[in-house]
Amino acid sequence: MASRIPSLNWLRVFEAAARTESFARAAHQLNMSAAAVSQQVKALETQLGARLFVRHPHSVTLTEAGRGYLPSVQQSLLMLETATTGLFGETRQQRVFVQSNMLFAHGFLSAGIPRFNQAHPDVRVMLGTSNQASENASQFTDLQIVFGNPTLFGAAHDPLLQERLYPMALPQVADRITAPQDLLDHVLIEVASHRAGWPYVFEALKLPQGNARHTFVDNTIVAATMAAAGGGVCLARAPASDTITAMCGLVPCLPGFEVSGQEGYHLVYAETSALRPAARIFRKWLLGYLAPT
Repeated sequence: MASRIPSLNWLRVFEAAARTESFARAAHQLNMSAAAVSQQVKALETQLGARLFVRHPHSVTLTEAGRGYLPSVQQSLLMLETATTGLFGETRQQRVFVQSNMLFAHGFLSAGIPRFNQAHPDVRVMLGTSNQASENASQFTDLQIVFGNPTLFGAAHDPLLQERLYPMALPQVADRITAPQDLLDHVLIEVASHRAGWPYVFEALKLPQGNARHTFVDNTIVAATMAAAGGGVCLARAPASDTITAMCGLVPCLPGFEVSGQEGYHLVYAETSALRPAARIFRKWLLGYLAPT
């Protein structure tokens, strides 16, 4: 009876295409042509007897079968990489899979990872972003950066940052907000997924909120860009939001006022002893990188 174990090359191509959601980007990473990636994925699908991707004009997305298959493939490839390194020495380049809260990735990792790459050229960071725990559960992750209760995500964790909240708007809007009650004259952009939002800030300001007008969004990056478009006043969630608020040209509305948030960012993983070498390197770097902050 013929083995149903697929070609290792097919699995490597499948993993890269699933992670990048693009045959073209996978081809670039693997030094192949996009046509070759497509052919190898098709060969894998034929052997398995199931479609792994839904093809779109400029991208691909995993089918239900593909989502179910991906974590096992990623873990198997990493186990093989780890065993090879342990028996035969360092591979040319190790990979570490990091899944991050989107605002943290935008505010810190987008600028930090190039510095990490310079310091550790033999470790390749595979960064994914999501604010939904369900998305993170569908793929292998060495390290996860979460906002909120870290015990919901892993056995071990390192505290990274707490957040500070204060109102932000365009300069011409902020100039008209000289006292807390002036906030009631503006639309307040609320990130619905956060425990600490405008009601929490109003409580700190001792301001009644019965007449407040709100617009709801699902993340701070959208809130900041909406405020930059003149859509109202958003809340800074510093220091993670410093990059996006600066890019959007926002300034504090009540200089000198800020309130500590109720939650913070944490680096989560299974346990320290189980971390692969590349993950240990990235963890140590990240803690050092954030120490001044």
